This record gives sequence, C-alpha cells and structure tokens, in this order.
Amino acid sequence: MTRVEVTMPEQHRAWQRSALAGMTRSRNSVVVAHRRAGKTEIVAVRLLLAALGLRREHPAPFFGYVAPFLNQAKAVAWDRLKHYCRKIPRTVINESELTVRLVTGSAIRIFGADYPDRLRGLGFDGVVMDEVAQMRPETWPEVIRPALADRGGWAAFIGTPKGQNIFYELYQTAVADPANWFAGLYRADQTGVLPADELARLRAEMGSDIFAQEFLCDFTAANTNSFIDFQAVHAASTRECPFVNPAPLVLGLDVARFGDDRTVLVRRRGLVLEEVTVWRGRDLMATASETAEAINRHKPRAVFVDVVGIGSGVVDRLRQLGHRVIGVNSGAKAAKPDKFFNLKAEMWQKMREWLDGGGVIPDRLDLKNDLLAPTYEFDHAGRLKIESKDDLKSRGLPSTDLADALALTFAQPVATEDRRAGRPKYAEMD
Repeated sequence: MTRVEVTMPEQHRAWQRSALAGMTRSRNSVVVAHRRAGKTEIVAVRLLLAALGLRREHPAPFFGYVAPFLNQAKAVAWDRLKHYCRKIPRTVINESELTVRLVTGSAIRIFGADYPDRLRGLGFDGVVMDEVAQMRPETWPEVIRPALADRGGWAAFIGTPKGQNIFYELYQTAVADPANWFAGLYRADQTGVLPADELARLRAEMGSDIFAQEFLCDFTAANTNSFIDFQAVHAASTRECPFVNPAPLVLGLDVARFGDDRTVLVRRRGLVLEEVTVWRGRDLMATASETAEAINRHKPRAVFVDVVGIGSGVVDRLRQLGHRVIGVNSGAKAAKPDKFFNLKAEMWQKMREWLDGGGVIPDRLDLKNDLLAPTYEFDHAGRLKIESKDDLKSRGLPSTDLADALALTFAQPVATEDRRAGRPKYAEMD
C-alpha cells in the first residue's frame, strides 16, 4: 500500500500545531479559539490523520464533521477537507453526499445538526462538533455520544465562547479531567493570527464585552445586547429559597406541535420556579391531557396558555374539560402600550425584574440558554421590543420555549383570593 502522510503545512501557526497534538493524543478534546483563528484547518487535518491511520477490524471506518446547519458545514469545512484530500492518492470525492472515501477504506462525511435524528443509528470512529452550543441540546448526549460507544470513537469540540452553555461545560469537563480530555484555549493576543493594531481597532469598534468574548475567549463576558444579564441568570440558578413559600401557584404553557420547537409547562410559586416539563412531538390532545392532570394535581391559582399558532386548540380543550384557563396572545397590545411594543416585551420585562428581585430557577442549561438568548431594541416610539423567535432562528439559535413559558406566568397579576367569591380570580385575555 502507498504510504501517505498528512501534516500541518509549514505556514500554519504554532497554536494550530499545539492544538492538533493535543487532539490526537486524547480521546476527547475541546478547542476554544478566537474568531478567524483557523480552527477549520486543524479539524480537517485531525479527521484525515485519523482516517488514514486507523487500523482495526471494522470493515468501514467512518468519521464525521458536524456543524449546526448543513449549509454552514458545507461552507465552512467541505472545501478545506477536499483541499487536503486531493493530495492523497485514490481518494474518491462524492459531492452529492458530501463524503470523501480514502485509500484506507475510511470515509469522512459532512453533516448538519438541523435534524439530529438523521444522525441516529450511525456509528462513528471519530466526530468533530463545530459550535455545539448552537445545536439542539440532545445532539451530543443523546445522538453523537452513543454513536461513538461501540467503536471507542473520539470526539473533538471546537468553537468560540457565547456565554456559559454546553460548550463551556464541556471545556470545564476537559480542564478537570486531563487524563481523558485535552483542553486548549487560544486567545487572539496569544496566537499571532491578527496584528496588535488590528486587535486594538476591533476592541474600539466592538466594545470591551463583545471583544472579550469573540477574541479573548472569555466565557463570562456579557453580551451587551442581551435583554437579560448573565449574572442575573447565574444568580437565580444558584440561590435557594430560604423561606416557606406562601405565594399563589401559577402555571405557564407554551405550546408547540412538531419540528424543532418544544412544548413547555412551568410551575411558578412567587419567587420560585418549582418545575419545568418539556415535551417534544406531542399532539394537542396529549398536551391538553397532561396539562389537565397537572391542574388537578397542583390546584394552581391561574393557568396561562400561549394561544399564538396552535395553542388556542389546547385552551379550547382544557375549557371543555372544565378548567378555567387564560389564553395569552404575546403579540397583543401591552397593558402599557406607551412603554412596550407588545405583550411579549412586557412579560419579559416583568420576568427580568423577577430574576433581579430574587427569583429562583432550576440549574438547567436549556432554561438558562433560553433566558440569555434574545436581544432587545427600542422602536421609533421608544417602546421596548424583544427579539422574535424567527429572528433567533435566523441567527442559528433555537426557539426560547422554556423562557417563554416562564414569561407567560407574568401575563397578568394573580390575586391570592377573590374576596367576593372566596375563590381565585381569573381574567380573560384572548
């Protein structure tokens, strides 16, 4: 067999050689690098070294590069992978399947995590996951990790910080377990990729917080355009409620049917978010049935359901079952229309004030990510406007279903008791 060697070209930086060495000697690795550092080069070489050097009984060694979206994966990595592969004899490149097959019999394929279920059932000898924080939360633990198990496959995570999310948690895992993980963090003021005068201009143009995140790889840097502050979310997820909670119980239900969005039911009592329940792929009748069971079990003072889209069907069914629920249209006019663009902005403002005022939330990564994701702006009339779900998805972020369900619990003030009737007060909003 022809001997084939793939190495980092001489023009590549010292940090790339360091990262590649760390990645190849550890089963799992996390590489944190600044924007425009050249991360794609090292993962392309990492995949090729593994595919060419693998010697095992399995008849079809298989490797993958996964980015949040297939178009993104193709744009970022496909050309670089082909560039290196063309130097290797008897390489077969399949453009339609985004796959290269090497002389060793190994294959490398480009994937998008838009539809993680398409990755189920595959077995990998190694996988690169680029910007894992922008993928659906279950992609790594439920889809990719099991696909590596029977082959003892390796995983490499690369990206740039965007707050304390799953990528941050993986980096902390790698730092804490050097026997099994490689952790590398490469800042723009260390790699030599960008000249000092260019970095100075970027800092002045971007502001210190965004610059610290994008070029100094600071996981704690706040995104100045995020509506809810990272420190407020972190504090809420770590504090405990030191008192017996006498406040009325409120439920919030954000309804989805199929696709990427989640149906979420939350239970909040005063300052404490007591429980978050997440469903995927539930039809409306199943959602209504589960919610009815929660109402019967917990006896909430009020139940708020988002009626935008298909939520009105759940409201109708719950009322048919005899439950008094409040339909909420988050796009409707706010109670204070001079201050808020719509009701959603007003609910998110109340939720932010609740967090700042001592709110307690479960330490759930998906909830924290949802709370931190939306940006904000003020319209021509000076009214607060929160980033829409469609705009979030255009940035590659999932719908903020968990945070929206919590925000619903602030749709209206909830009285402790109706003095006239001796029972909870409800007001209709739909």
